[in-house]
Amino acid sequence: MPDSHTRPSFTADQALERLKAGNERFLAGKAKFPTVQKEVLADLAKGQAPYATILGCSDSRVPPELVFDAGFGELFIIRVAGNVLGPTIAGTLQYAGTHLHTPLFVVMGHEGCGAVQAALASKFQGVEHRQHIETVLDIIEPALAGLDPKLPADELMRAAVEANVRWAVRQISESPEGHLTLSRGDIRLVGAIYEIETGRVRFLED
Repeated sequence: MPDSHTRPSFTADQALERLKAGNERFLAGKAKFPTVQKEVLADLAKGQAPYATILGCSDSRVPPELVFDAGFGELFIIRVAGNVLGPTIAGTLQYAGTHLHTPLFVVMGHEGCGAVQAALASKFQGVEHRQHIETVLDIIEPALAGLDPKLPADELMRAAVEANVRWAVRQISESPEGHLTLSRGDIRLVGAIYEIETGRVRFLED
């Protein structure tokens, strides 16, 4: 693999600060990557060394590269409805750690996530969905176990989105591969929530 020998030049903490700074530029309307030079593309053809791997939702309103004002080759992105962790997603994360050596891994959910909303409806209201959608919801539902269905709808939704992110982070960190990787001390795994209305990313660092 052409990129197996390449390593990003950032620590996990530096990568996280870079994501935060990029989101601040995005919020301020000062994004720095409106175009891409041919020289950059030619250099990237030789290999990649992204400084962060992001597992995010497929929602069209949440493009990580724009949200973090990141250019080509800077972020390794995995997008799937509900930012859920399935076998192929786990394999892709493992590739990022083993071959791309990204120091930072982020699970990023977002406000108003349709997959999380569907999982809430399935769990608390008995709503049924199509077979393959149910496969996604089955992965989300364990995250909702401790939620109070009597909460106001918007409060329940916010709690569910955060719980789903924390559930994915927990699954990754407690897997044999994740535990081994994180135990090295130079790799970080954090959760994050994207605020649809403001564009701000809130990191769950506790």
